[in-house]
Amino acid sequence: MSVKVQISFPSVGRIRSACIGGLRWKRGVRYLFIGIIFITSALVATGFHHVYFDRTNLPEIGPFTRFEFPTIGHIYDANGQPFFELAKEYRRILQYEDIPPIVRDAILATEDKNFFTHSGVDYSVIPRMLRKVRIGSLAARLTGQGRQDTVNRPLIFPQSVSTITQQLVRGYFLQSQTAFQNMTAQENRNHLRKGIFLPRALSYLIGARSANMFVRKLEEIRLSLWVEKEMQAQFGSKRRAKEEILARYASFIYMGNGQYGFATAAEYYFDRTLATFTAEDADKAALLAGIPKSPRVYAPSARETGRIMRRRNQTLALMAANGFISLDKAKRDGEQPIPASPPNRGKTLKAGAVVHSVLEELNALGTDLGMKDLLEGRIRVYSTVDARVQEIVNEALEHGLGLYEKRHPKVKGMVQGSIVVLRNLDASILAEAGGRQFYAGRSATYSDFNRVTKSLRQPGSAMKPIVYLAAFRQGIYTLDTMVPDEPICVPDGGIQRTKWISNYDGQYKGVIPLREALAESRNTVAIWITEQIGIASILRTSRILGVRTTLQPFATTALGASEVNLLELANAYRTIASGILAQPHAIRRIVRDSGEVAVDNEHGGSRASIDDSALSFIQEGLRGVVRLPTGTAHALASRDFPVAVMGKTGTTSDFRDALFVGSTYGPGGVTVAVRIGFDDNRSLGSRETGGKVALPVFKEIMLRVYRGNLVGPATEFPARMEESITAYLRGDSPDSARLSRVSMSAIRVFDPWPGSPSLPKSESP
Repeated sequence: MSVKVQISFPSVGRIRSACIGGLRWKRGVRYLFIGIIFITSALVATGFHHVYFDRTNLPEIGPFTRFEFPTIGHIYDANGQPFFELAKEYRRILQYEDIPPIVRDAILATEDKNFFTHSGVDYSVIPRMLRKVRIGSLAARLTGQGRQDTVNRPLIFPQSVSTITQQLVRGYFLQSQTAFQNMTAQENRNHLRKGIFLPRALSYLIGARSANMFVRKLEEIRLSLWVEKEMQAQFGSKRRAKEEILARYASFIYMGNGQYGFATAAEYYFDRTLATFTAEDADKAALLAGIPKSPRVYAPSARETGRIMRRRNQTLALMAANGFISLDKAKRDGEQPIPASPPNRGKTLKAGAVVHSVLEELNALGTDLGMKDLLEGRIRVYSTVDARVQEIVNEALEHGLGLYEKRHPKVKGMVQGSIVVLRNLDASILAEAGGRQFYAGRSATYSDFNRVTKSLRQPGSAMKPIVYLAAFRQGIYTLDTMVPDEPICVPDGGIQRTKWISNYDGQYKGVIPLREALAESRNTVAIWITEQIGIASILRTSRILGVRTTLQPFATTALGASEVNLLELANAYRTIASGILAQPHAIRRIVRDSGEVAVDNEHGGSRASIDDSALSFIQEGLRGVVRLPTGTAHALASRDFPVAVMGKTGTTSDFRDALFVGSTYGPGGVTVAVRIGFDDNRSLGSRETGGKVALPVFKEIMLRVYRGNLVGPATEFPARMEESITAYLRGDSPDSARLSRVSMSAIRVFDPWPGSPSLPKSESP
């Protein structure tokens, strides 16, 4: 049996076609390979040229070399002590010598062990960087399987290792300067940041996010090489340049919780200055050095201490591996606990109102300096404030409010107060409290409502000294002039009726000496005097004393119905006490960070245009408010208060506000104004007068200030004034013949000014 086997061979045409196809495929692969090499070479050449040879579009290097980093703006008190810090970035500048060796070692071990040998870029880490490239993602992108960019798609080139110089360049130039800040801000977006050749080509190959990051990295390397070269030229050697760069890194880098640089971080996290760190503090140095990688993750806090400890211990291990500490030391320090980050450490505000006044005055000076210069630490502001007096004022206000709240426990924490202390000589603000330290459960800040300058409230009977001074300026009234304490009436708020004026005690004493009427704050006498001299005379006198708020031309202004702020009222009393006209101010001097005095704001005063005899009469009259047994401030004549003062109480309508304003005598003295009341203008309560509520606060301030010799010795009143008051108390004053100087027929319905505001009550004796 035979079997036939038939074998088929492909035709010559088919063989030829297959060969040609194979050749075309191989040729295509070859062309693709050549194209990739060409494109890659072009990209590499472009990037190489840009990094190593292109020095166009460079940022300004001057501020960097001059170490002009934003720092903390300080406001200093009258004794040159800083009492308030203000900044966009809380940072203290460190020189290389200021960085303890253990901290330097921790930084170098963690961030850049070859820092002192490379030129801005550490090429030895390139193999480690290449090992992090995600080959799978790159292959998918090149073969077209991963073209679509998404937010969650992993980057082909993850964050790589950066030198200290690169980190500094990234933070200072690429984030902070206008020309480069979008480079980092838009880095993680799925949109190409720029459309020039290199980014476009990279975007096609590796995606927009990876391209943005890669281009930013190239710019970071380019600027790092340039910065190191410029710094070396500036400081003369590579070593010195490196030391300066390390100092800038340690001063600039963000350390979490609003702290910038290692100096502020040490104070914030450990409550210690960086200069106190020794070799024994390796654990603290390691913790600080580990923060910059990710401040949000590695800054000390009460949460996630495990991650923070692991990061710190990794740094300790690196320090040991580099020979900075021993292995035993690294192990021991690795067992130390992590400190909890205190949320309110370091910036307790105790002078919010006066800081507000300083900032307002700074903006009003009309110079090229302003709030921004202070926030960035380019200027130092020396204020008139005495921090010791400010502390006394804060405490006295809290004590006074506490005493009131004991009588009214239902409103605990709701009543408010304000105080200002002025130097008589030049109206320097020595202390200012615009409100209580804690209100509605929140700590006060300088941006809060300042009740000293912003609150317009009735002064009550604290206005009466201006009325009496206006009368003395007429030349026909003295303290011994007999005046009528009798019923008198004024128009009742524009209504076609009249309102009878009453005194606080509801009584009338008949004809009494003017000094007694002032001391006892008799309302009827104040209205009677206003009728005699005219309201215009009182308004003119208020302006002479420095009151700038417009007072209403009504009779009731004599009883304090027109509103003023506390600072103006205090300044009027200061002018009375000293005879010197001056503008209240809180800034003495402004100094630039270079040491140049930019503003010398030393204020002088001028003699107030008030006759000496008139000034002497009102000073003696206000001293009598204290010394006369029936005076509303006689509580200040006690043996436990050895300071000689003059002043006046004030209580407004329905007991809404309680005031006391008083001074020690002459240019060498001080003036203190106290106001207490509710922000919603509710009543403080029956019989809660200026003498009961505000005077104790004034008393505490004056007593502590003079006992501590904080404003010099207490000034004495002229002997003739004290003797004149003593003579009156003995009954030796001139007889009532002075009554003939005034016309008693003037007691009548008083209606020269329609539309008078409602009347405030007087206070108790």
